Amino acid sequence: MKIAVLAVQGAFAEHEKMLSDLGADSIEIRKKSDLEQDFDGLILPGGESTVMGKLIRELDIFEGLRGRIENGMPTLGTCAGLILMAEKIAGGESPHLATLPVTVKRNAYGRQLGSFTTKADVSGIGRLQLTFIRAPYVESVGKGVDVIATAGGKIVGVKYKNQIGVAFHPEVTKNTALHEYFLKMCLSIC
Repeated sequence: MKIAVLAVQGAFAEHEKMLSDLGADSIEIRKKSDLEQDFDGLILPGGESTVMGKLIRELDIFEGLRGRIENGMPTLGTCAGLILMAEKIAGGESPHLATLPVTVKRNAYGRQLGSFTTKADVSGIGRLQLTFIRAPYVESVGKGVDVIATAGGKIVGVKYKNQIGVAFHPEVTKNTALHEYFLKMCLSIC
């Protein structure tokens, strides 16, 4: 199995390491020609969503990414990746890929000093340690979106068709359960 990881900015190397530990191959998406490769799933990592959104347009990979997701490519978005996928961003900021019918609030927990960890149940996976770094949360969900995780009364994980979006960073923990779940999803859809 081969998973593509958006590698223009952010925590892509941590996702690649976790995939490798699970026996999956990964490729990096950095330019338009990278999208011509065959792959079974896509990860949009944490990082700075505004920078990532700008870069995917400048590098001419916006439409390719969006098309893959809309055509059913299993996609995992973590933190900034969730923001990239969201149809709406609270506060009126223009959305990016807009493939996931949710509204997100950016930097909802404050700046870097507001980063924290907690434990919560994630539907279909179990109890996980959740690490939030300048994290968003989901303010509202659209039709067909399943809430898979909440923390402190806020929605921090959703699933919609072929997309999983989480506000936390599973790649910075030693627990591979979310990535394992995603890989199983890739196998079942592909």
